[in-house]
Amino acid sequence: MRQFDVTLIFTSIPPLIPYLWITLGMTLLSGLFGTALGALIAAGKLGHHRVLRALANGYTTLLRCTPSVVLLFVVYYGLPKLSLELFQKDIDDIAKGVFVAVTLSLLFAATMSEIIRSAWQAIPKGQWEAAECAGMSRLSTFRRIIFPQLFLVALPNVGNAVIGLLKEGALAFTIGFIDLIGKANLMVSMNLGAHSREIYLSAALLYWIIIFLLERLLHFAEHALDKNRRAGRAVALRPQK
Repeated sequence: MRQFDVTLIFTSIPPLIPYLWITLGMTLLSGLFGTALGALIAAGKLGHHRVLRALANGYTTLLRCTPSVVLLFVVYYGLPKLSLELFQKDIDDIAKGVFVAVTLSLLFAATMSEIIRSAWQAIPKGQWEAAECAGMSRLSTFRRIIFPQLFLVALPNVGNAVIGLLKEGALAFTIGFIDLIGKANLMVSMNLGAHSREIYLSAALLYWIIIFLLERLLHFAEHALDKNRRAGRAVALRPQK
């Protein structure tokens, strides 16, 4: 076994950095699509239509019980076959990143649907009624009163979900997608397996830095929003002269 070389941890970082942006871009793209789909699923859960509610709850249960790597293989190998049989269209030549984005979006949607549902139910229904009595429209009520509270309640869980999404993306290398971990695997292969510990530690170090910065950003945002809410409440409760 080769001797562990600490300096290789740092010299391996520069070749990995361009692929870190691919990982972050995939996380952002999947997060946006997953949030949009999760909002629709949450609407189905909160609605009064029994069939839609059952489908929405079934989707969440199914996706949350499915291992990420299994879903990735199902999407990667199943979608081209399904497209060929239903639409006679061959999509085997589509970029592998598309399959990764679809998989991560489906997984993230299941998580986001629960976050949005629980945050929505945490908002007292009386606020809708009070705003309606004050003559506000439902759109204005949602934009000015409900959404800021909804966002604040959901933010900690959203942050955890995004961090989980970032880490789940590391599985993309299993279908040959070259992101941060995919590049690390290539570097290990080119070295014939030598210094694999140092290279993987370099990748881990980049993950640690990004996740630490993301946690600090979310903590700052949560603190700032909570501070603004308290200030607004204090102004509202201040006796009028």
